[in-house]
Amino acid sequence: MIDFHEILDRMNQNQRINFDKVFQRMARRWQQEGVKPRVLLHSCCGPCSTAVLDRLTGVADVTVYYFNPNIHPEAEYRRRELVQKQFIEAYNKETGHDVHFLAAPYEPETYFEAVKGLEDEPEGGARCRVCFVQRMKATAEKMQELGYDYFTTTLTVSPHKNSQVINEVGRDIEDQYGYAYLPTDFKKNNGFLTSTKMTEAYHLYRQPYCGCIFSEEERYSREIRKQRKKENKAKKRARLEREARAAREAAGNP
Repeated sequence: MIDFHEILDRMNQNQRINFDKVFQRMARRWQQEGVKPRVLLHSCCGPCSTAVLDRLTGVADVTVYYFNPNIHPEAEYRRRELVQKQFIEAYNKETGHDVHFLAAPYEPETYFEAVKGLEDEPEGGARCRVCFVQRMKATAEKMQELGYDYFTTTLTVSPHKNSQVINEVGRDIEDQYGYAYLPTDFKKNNGFLTSTKMTEAYHLYRQPYCGCIFSEEERYSREIRKQRKKENKAKKRARLEREARAAREAAGNP
């Protein structure tokens, strides 16, 4: 199989790496050599897997691995798992592809142990990186166990996730453990837009938060702040209207 380091070595090391171009070059090499690698794709949810599968299935045999101990509560985890499974079934039926689905047991305690001490970190910070490491390393280990050629993740399709950090995690896992990582940036080339359109076309449930309890709390905090701001603006507007009316009445112009 092709090692992405071969491609990186030919790119300008002084520039920010475009991981979508790395993926495209690897895909072209596979096609030129007549190979179709087996890829274990970590997926966080059905909507994020839509455009990713559309990109991958043309050049690789894909199995989706649903491993997300970060998701809270369990009802949300089960709902996303079911949506993921149902989407794959519908996608296979419509396209003729043979994407497989594999789900891990729900073990949230492993996530809380991994992020212990990072509970107060902001969204997108150190806690998120640890979460990426946990999920991607588990996917790499499962890839090795099943004898697949590469592991990768749907996470880079989200505009809310830092693809440079995600790919750095994947590269570190490969360098440390020898598991072959497939670098990507699936949000490129309108990847996220495609995912939203496919989500609508397949009538998939799209969750309003990343999944962990911390992002859910942050979402509620934002909503509360937004509501308070709205209320304060309404109060200010009412006060100004009262003051203006009082001024008109004092001037004899009610």
